[in-house]
Parts: sequence; structure tokens; C-alpha cells
Amino acid sequence: AEVDILKGMTLQVQRGEIVTLLGPNGCGKSTLLKSIAGFLRPRSGSIVLESKDVSQVPVHQKIQKLGLGFVPQTENVFSSLTIRENMQVGGHFMSDADCKQRMQELCTLYPVLERKFNAPASSMSGGERQILALARALMPRPRLLLLDEPSAGLSPKMLQEVFKAIVQVRDKEGVTILMVEQNAMEALRMSDRAYVLSMGTVALTGAANSLMSDPQVRELYLGGRAA
Repeated sequence: AEVDILKGMTLQVQRGEIVTLLGPNGCGKSTLLKSIAGFLRPRSGSIVLESKDVSQVPVHQKIQKLGLGFVPQTENVFSSLTIRENMQVGGHFMSDADCKQRMQELCTLYPVLERKFNAPASSMSGGERQILALARALMPRPRLLLLDEPSAGLSPKMLQEVFKAIVQVRDKEGVTILMVEQNAMEALRMSDRAYVLSMGTVALTGAANSLMSDPQVRELYLGGRAA
């Protein structure tokens, strides 16, 4: 028999919020994100986006028609393509004029993209590649952005750069962000709210700053790491 990874989970993300999913490996964080995105279809329950039940809508339709963006943890840029070509892939169903205008907007928001516009993505550092992955997902102007471990494999300095880029897009474009993250304390610093998952259910939820200062949360879920 198949085992349910997620069991009786309820969460909400309000417009313009940054919400983080925390918890140990194997607790269902990425599965939940992939279910919301449409890569996986839930056997029961519903996923509601702006009052519409989108539980059975596949990911490409959510991206093209429902304002959803998704940045996977790995293989999220094409190394052999230039920065410009990577962004064009993100806007492949947009008109040429709109695609060009959107690339300019994102290069203004993230100057590193403009500096390396015609260089292959393989020439970028890990943090720069994450910013490119973010920009590619932002090409069609999504209203909700799902990020799976945006800081994976990054140095502390690069992590700060990527988190700053995430906050920037929320502040400048009003994009709602739901992300899975292992760097719990860093993620909580930039989030409005968080959910702590355990064994496929929500173990704790609350405002990010109150979870950060909760000694039980630090000990159980954040490895006792003090900021």
C-alpha cells in the first residue's frame, strides 16, 4: 500500500507575505511544495489559489494562467545558455515585446543579470545562479512564488545575497512567497510567518519573530542554534 507523506495539513499564505516551511528532512516540506505547484496531485483535500480550487491543475497551466512561479532546488538554470536565454525560457509564452520589457525590469532589480547578460550561466557563482533561477521564474509576473531550498549549497555570504533578492521581489513587486528552507534562523529573520512540519503534519505555526525566540522551537527544530 502507498504511504501518505502528508496527513491532515492546513496552511494559509496571505497576499504579499513571505512564509517559510521548516522541519527535519523527510517531514514532507518539499512534497507539500510540489503538491501546491501541481507536480503531485493530492489524493484528498484541496489546494485553493485566490478562491479557486486548483488541486487537479497541472503545473504548466498554473504557471501560464494562474500566476504561479516555482524554483526547484536543483537544475534550476540551463548552464550552457546565456543569462538572456535562460530568462527567455522563463518567458517563452509571452510576446516578444513583453518578454524584452520584463527582462529589462528584472535586470534593473537584479543588476548582476545585466552585467553578465550574454555570458553563459555556467560562468556565475552559486548565489548568482540562484538569482537567475529566481528571475527566470519571475518572467511571467507570478503572484505566488514557491521556492524549494533557495539557499542549498550556498556560502553564508551568498545566502544573504539570495535572501536579500527574495525580499526585494516581495517589496518591489508584491509577490507572495512560500519557501522550504533548512537555514531556519536566517529564513525566519526574513519571513512574516512560518510553519514547522513534523511527520507530515503542522507541529507549530506562528509569527516568525515569536518562533525565533521560542526556546522549544530552537531546541527541537533549529538544532539549538542561537543567532
